[in-house]
Amino acid sequence: MTDTVFFIEEKIINSVKKLLSGRVNELLGETEYPIPPIEFGSYRGGSVVVPVISLSICERSEKERIIRVEAYTLTIAFAVPEHPAGERNCYAYASMVATALKENPTLGGVVDRGELTGKKYVPPKQGGTGGEWKVILTLRITAENPPPCGFSA
Repeated sequence: MTDTVFFIEEKIINSVKKLLSGRVNELLGETEYPIPPIEFGSYRGGSVVVPVISLSICERSEKERIIRVEAYTLTIAFAVPEHPAGERNCYAYASMVATALKENPTLGGVVDRGELTGKKYVPPKQGGTGGEWKVILTLRITAENPPPCGFSA
């Protein structure tokens, strides 16, 4: 039997996906209004929202360099179809991600800390044309002494 090797970046992205499709969807289900759930895959249409997650290394402070803390910037971008509740749904996604992250800032023990550092709401370029609302969330994630070159699951 071969151990699967994971890099810290994979663990971070998988943990964020689990947070979104798990706890964030639970919180969305508790809202007063119907809000499409978050899914991952090749879905089309307005019945679900498929966020795009991107990860990059970010600048570290001198203290972080000394104690060997890696710092990452993670961006979650939601494209929400234009409809009367589209703008409100953007605010709901941002709020629920913030709540879930406050409840679980270590992403299930994968990182030392994850915190929401930015929210950007982008309306459709031209209203009433079937464009999309976008909400872009930025997280700063730190991991102390991540294993070099990946580790076994």
